[in-house]
Amino acid sequence: QVQLVESGGGSVQPGGSLRLSCEVSGYSWTRYVTRYCVGWFRQAPGKEREGVATIYSMNSVTTYADSVKGRFTISLDRPKNTVYLQMNNVKPEDTAVYYCTAQRARQEDRQERSCPVGVYNYYGQGTQVTVSA
Repeated sequence: QVQLVESGGGSVQPGGSLRLSCEVSGYSWTRYVTRYCVGWFRQAPGKEREGVATIYSMNSVTTYADSVKGRFTISLDRPKNTVYLQMNNVKPEDTAVYYCTAQRARQEDRQERSCPVGVYNYYGQGTQVTVSA
């Protein structure tokens, strides 16, 4: 069983910053899974889910959606099993529920030594981010 718990959401003005956190837990995951992809996706009202950012556990290589490149930064604290999303210069279109997501690295991820953004096998309950003046 894998649990992901997000925190840090809230309301922020355009141009402001916010940092989301996600702790990944579960006996088997934290002790035996070393090669994994972990990241964030979001879903705005009436829109499809959108992969935002991801990081590969083995080398911390990051991948971002074009919509957030240069503004968002994902990072991983492996000893704490916690992934962060630093959101800078936020825009109203960043308003959405943000979900933390994770899965074991697939063969193609291990070969590429990176992970694609997207929705993985495990994800949390989400945290709301609202950007408005």
